[in-house]
Amino acid sequence: MSDRITSCLRSRINLLPITLLLLPLAGLTFIAAGRTGASETTAPFRDPSLPIAVRVDDLVSRMTLEEKMAQLVYASPAIERLGIPQYSWGNECLHGVAQAGVATVFPQSIGLGATWDTGLIHTVADAISDEARAKYHDALRQNKQRKYYGLTFFSPNVNIFRDPRWGRGQETYGEDPYLTSRIGVAYVQGLQGDDPQYLKVVATPKHFAAHSGPEPERHRFNAQMDERDLRETYLPAFEACIREGKAYSIMGAYSRLNGEACIASPTLLDKILRGEWGFHGYVVSDCYGIKDIMEQQHLASTLEEASAMALKAGTDLNCGTEYLSLPTALKQGRVSEADINTAVKRLMEARFRLGMFDPPEKVPYARIPFSVVDSPAHRQLSLQAARESIVLLKNDHHLLPLSKNLKSIAVVGPNAAEVKALLGNYNGTSSLAVTPLVGIRQKVSPSTKVLFAKGCEPVEPPTIATELDEAVRAAKSADVVVVALGLTGDLENEQFEIDEDGFYWGDRTAIDLPHAQEKLLEAVVATGKPTVLLLLNGGPVTTAWASAHVGAIVEAWYPGEEGGTAVADVLFGDYNPGGRLPVTVYQSVIQLPQFADYRMAGRTYRYFSGEPLYPFGYGLSFTHFQYRKLQVGADRIQANDNLRVSVEVMNSGPVAGDEVVQLYLTHLNAPVPVPIRALAGFSRVHLKPGESKMVSFNLAPRQLSVIENNGKRVELPGKFRIEVGGKQPGFRGTADATTTESLSAEVEVAGPAVPVE
Repeated sequence: MSDRITSCLRSRINLLPITLLLLPLAGLTFIAAGRTGASETTAPFRDPSLPIAVRVDDLVSRMTLEEKMAQLVYASPAIERLGIPQYSWGNECLHGVAQAGVATVFPQSIGLGATWDTGLIHTVADAISDEARAKYHDALRQNKQRKYYGLTFFSPNVNIFRDPRWGRGQETYGEDPYLTSRIGVAYVQGLQGDDPQYLKVVATPKHFAAHSGPEPERHRFNAQMDERDLRETYLPAFEACIREGKAYSIMGAYSRLNGEACIASPTLLDKILRGEWGFHGYVVSDCYGIKDIMEQQHLASTLEEASAMALKAGTDLNCGTEYLSLPTALKQGRVSEADINTAVKRLMEARFRLGMFDPPEKVPYARIPFSVVDSPAHRQLSLQAARESIVLLKNDHHLLPLSKNLKSIAVVGPNAAEVKALLGNYNGTSSLAVTPLVGIRQKVSPSTKVLFAKGCEPVEPPTIATELDEAVRAAKSADVVVVALGLTGDLENEQFEIDEDGFYWGDRTAIDLPHAQEKLLEAVVATGKPTVLLLLNGGPVTTAWASAHVGAIVEAWYPGEEGGTAVADVLFGDYNPGGRLPVTVYQSVIQLPQFADYRMAGRTYRYFSGEPLYPFGYGLSFTHFQYRKLQVGADRIQANDNLRVSVEVMNSGPVAGDEVVQLYLTHLNAPVPVPIRALAGFSRVHLKPGESKMVSFNLAPRQLSVIENNGKRVELPGKFRIEVGGKQPGFRGTADATTTESLSAEVEVAGPAVPVE
């Protein structure tokens, strides 16, 4: 479906006459009419036929030192004599163009992670960058250089969701570095486009590196870990986005890492990012984070010193105003003109690669019409993404799908009719948002009576008894009850003050449902009516009581503008859910290590040895899948060899559906600490009833390597267990499981040891 949507959209764009597309942009360049001298209009930097490096050097050579320093801040001022307008570098598009008027709102990032569908993610990002380009060129046509209408985006967030209490975990793709890497690369490539000369937009993976709470401490916190955890867990997604995705920008974190401020870290920015990964783009600070080096971390005595530390370490762009102190830092000898030249050239190269200095007819992305914004095709794509993100956690006695011809259905709960529960954070503005209540009303037959009661407020205090009584009355009057509970961005989010039990400055102190909601659910179940629990949330919510007492549980995350439609499609069987958990759902907060401890011991499915409520990779279906014919290329390979693994998966059930085939590796005799198991491959496949498909994976030497105590990655002789199935192996599962047990094989890697890049 994702490929068809993209094809249709592209066909529609290509059918428009190019002359009509370019007519509104005629003469539109960054030359300020009447203010640019003749020497500048014919200068080499204006010549699109020249190499970008030559054009950048020419442009920067024409700037004064003061002009160059002024370009290194978030709101770069115009240089009118050169025809360079002002530019605002900070834009957001985690799941749609944000803060720039009406735009398509896709599921929040954690929901995108739950799709396990890299092709879909690429298509979503491609659509988002189409809307970004359309908005940018429309702003130029109106001669408005507006904030949030630029082409340089602070997305995606590829931090690891290592602890469910983190309020910004909703912005990530989950807890696994491999899953995050694959989805992150797809998102970056979808945003930046595939033109050999021009970038559609600039993607900025964030927050580099090892950032995942606590939110109240982020400006002064020191994340401490060993080299193994850093390179096995916190860096892989960033590395993949840079090396494979070719992201042209990266954002540093507020916090420190092993004592060094992340945005002034020679280790992160020079040694690893540019030295090991070969990064040639620009680094941007998190907003107003440079002052933290002085005020919160006490690593510098003055703002000039802090700015110099960041610039010399490799932070080129200041999201904020701290770099306005650079003229003084220059006079003090803390920075040199060469340091400033390096940074401004990286920034100007981004603007050249975006086509900002070229005639629009040379820039293919300037032809994207404004009609793509909030288009029917993008709304349909948002619906598809929402459907694919939904995870069926429980379905006792096949309670789902429901009949559309019920005599009556009660929809209760604070998230049933709440638009905020669709959106998450860093969201755009939807022209029409479909809540679960609306989606259900639109789905059932005209004769079905739909009752609604809010039941309670999201948290206590206060609990209004009449609301609870109303919900119970509705439940008693209905054939089936859907209880829509969970969280909203008012409860979990980026650092903000909140005074509610179970929540603290954007983070959560508890991971179960708020007490008021738990009380509502218990009261509804006590009526004896068949009950479906619908969860809308970012971070995972523990539902231990519900798992024992509710007939069906559906996890919908923050599903975007078409979330209610997608939910109704699943509830009534028009879509067979195939999403899988990108996080572990723990039984209790007691199972978690201390929040501020960044060591991975005991964290995520890779290192957690306890029994979760629902494991990473888990999800049910309305059909049944079987695995057979596991084939491993060889039972013994040499270090540095690739290994091919194939398996046949068959839909042996009654309806078509998606299965997420998952491959896990376990190092059986590693001489150093390794994960209990680690995801090493996945593929989402669609199968009709009775249909079979061979799914193949290629394991690279890096996936069979370890991090030695000296921090070096090496492939050592040893044995591995390979397990392939529709869920994480080792979980006991439930009676309503829809996937057979994983198939397994062992392979030996023979010596000698080989270093791995």
